[in-house]
Amino acid sequence: MDKISPKYQMKIVQNINDKLYELFKSYDDVEAYIEKWREVYDDFGNANFYIQYKDEERKKIDSKKTLHQVDGETLLKIAIDLGLETPDFIPSVPTFKNELKSSYETAAQTFDKAFCNVEKDPNLAIGLANSALESILKEILKDERLQIQYDSRDTLSKLIKNICKAFRLDNGDSLPQEVQTIAKSLIACSNAIEDLRSTKTEMHGKTQDDFIIKDPMCAYFVVNAVSTVGLFLLNYYMGKYPRQVNNARYEFEPDDDLPFSDTNV
Repeated sequence: MDKISPKYQMKIVQNINDKLYELFKSYDDVEAYIEKWREVYDDFGNANFYIQYKDEERKKIDSKKTLHQVDGETLLKIAIDLGLETPDFIPSVPTFKNELKSSYETAAQTFDKAFCNVEKDPNLAIGLANSALESILKEILKDERLQIQYDSRDTLSKLIKNICKAFRLDNGDSLPQEVQTIAKSLIACSNAIEDLRSTKTEMHGKTQDDFIIKDPMCAYFVVNAVSTVGLFLLNYYMGKYPRQVNNARYEFEPDDDLPFSDTNV
């Protein structure tokens, strides 16, 4: 993750800089935020980077010059903390987030929280990603055209089985055998995500001796997997079951309080 190209670093610095002033508005607040990412190594003030200023009075931080000193891994962490897209590292996420925002508000909010916690709280990110995928599947299964009975208390493993059954992904004649094989793997993938959430995160309560995921790389992998699985299921659902439009026509009585409501005018 520290092998980030100079070209990408230039882009991510610009995006971070723009986002900081969008969020915080003032030089003081921007400086306070960036300062929180500084690590001072010793009593002499040696640190991983140093704050740069635009003025001699040192009242106006030069955030871009400051950020250009920051190593690539820390830049990536800052970008994720600010909710910025990082397509070079989690390529499915930007597209997936856009799809969710259009129709799945609850899942979108949950997934955003998962994305922002990948670095600082990996086990929380995994739990939230699992919950976001559950929310999407429940929304899809609400569609009566699928004719699938499900329980709102069902967890991810049961929900994904119902979705595959509804879409006939495991035995659909219209799909090549190879695609069916990949589709069947969705169940195994979803089961693994749920197992991670249940056994390797703090979502269900753990003791001191239990193993808890603390490696951000695992969280990156799971969040990206959820994005890939979620995107496929959403696109397949919308392709097979286009959104229904209510074409009902309504008759309105003229409102005397509205201008030009007199039909004789």
